[in-house]
Amino acid sequence: MGMNDTPSSERLHIGFFGRRNAGKSSVVNAVTNQNMSLVSDKKGTTTDPVEKTMELLPLGPVVIIDTAGFDDEGELGTMRVERTKAVLNRVDIAVLVVDGTIGMTSVENELVSLFEEKKIPYLIVFNKCDLLDNTTDGKIFVSAKNNTNIELLKDKIAKVVNAQKSDKRLCGDLVNKNDFVVLVIPIDSAAPKGRIILPQQQVIRDLLDSGAIPVCVRESELADTLKNLGTKPKLVITDSQVFKPVSEIVPNDIKLTSFSILMARYKGFLKTAVNGARAIESLNDGDKILISEGCTHHRQCDDIGTVKLPRLLKNYTGKNFEIVTSSGKGFPNNLSEFSLVIHCGACMLNSREVISRMNRSIESGVPFTNYGIAIAYMREILDRSIEMFDE
Repeated sequence: MGMNDTPSSERLHIGFFGRRNAGKSSVVNAVTNQNMSLVSDKKGTTTDPVEKTMELLPLGPVVIIDTAGFDDEGELGTMRVERTKAVLNRVDIAVLVVDGTIGMTSVENELVSLFEEKKIPYLIVFNKCDLLDNTTDGKIFVSAKNNTNIELLKDKIAKVVNAQKSDKRLCGDLVNKNDFVVLVIPIDSAAPKGRIILPQQQVIRDLLDSGAIPVCVRESELADTLKNLGTKPKLVITDSQVFKPVSEIVPNDIKLTSFSILMARYKGFLKTAVNGARAIESLNDGDKILISEGCTHHRQCDDIGTVKLPRLLKNYTGKNFEIVTSSGKGFPNNLSEFSLVIHCGACMLNSREVISRMNRSIESGVPFTNYGIAIAYMREILDRSIEMFDE
């Protein structure tokens, strides 16, 4: 994905589900107008979720996900069904493809129950209408083979999506036009060479959309920047790793927060993450802590998730913990063995997936927080960094 492309986490995730040979992959190929998925008369052609990032009119930037048949059988089939279930944790809308010559069965009814349990908006689409006599009873009938009603299906998906749209902002609602906002971006051995990370890019864009004036500096130039700016900035936003020195430089009458805290607010779990960070006080020697990242990247020698956070936890509490790490889609299903989950800012995950992870933690009785909020708490500046929010 290029620098000008919409990040996957900001794209609408559309999942296609159904039984084997219902024509899921054929419908996906018709909707995308591409041979995205293999198609065969043989059952179980789709063995793993197949993803495609694309622009799809009238929807815009999307991630299309084709899944294995939900009625797959045998040991491998059971594993494929589990992977299909995992996709439900991150789709914004589900399209249930039914073989129109057979109709709804217990398999489709189970999927509908899962959609409703997880509060996923969904459409039921009856494929193979070219083989049917009656297609006028109010259902959505399509023929992937003949491309019948495919545009209608896309319009139906768009209507469901539009009904779910949110006007949430990262930080643009916190400032006014022409306000100065100082962004503190450290450049160290862990910083990606030649670029800035996604949350920083997104904050800059949101500020520009609001007519505010972002000023980007390293922590080493922050004091001089505040002195020479000529006017008091409305807000200072810092990388969590330099929260403590930045807080000592920024006067108390200037609002201060972090990219990670803004991301938690944007993704919808700020209040939960704040409460989760306070649970650090209740940790005991030997407790197991999960530190999870939503992306995969090459670990640096002083990596925040595997080195800096464990070190800070030990120094702050004076206790020894068993640290377990995960990355990408490898978030554990069973969280009951953990005493705390510390997640990254989740910039690479869509809101539905990170909320799903949060809910699994809560259901297991495990406090859930994120890197920046945990760091702010242990640096004793959390209250200051969230005082501007109503959560």
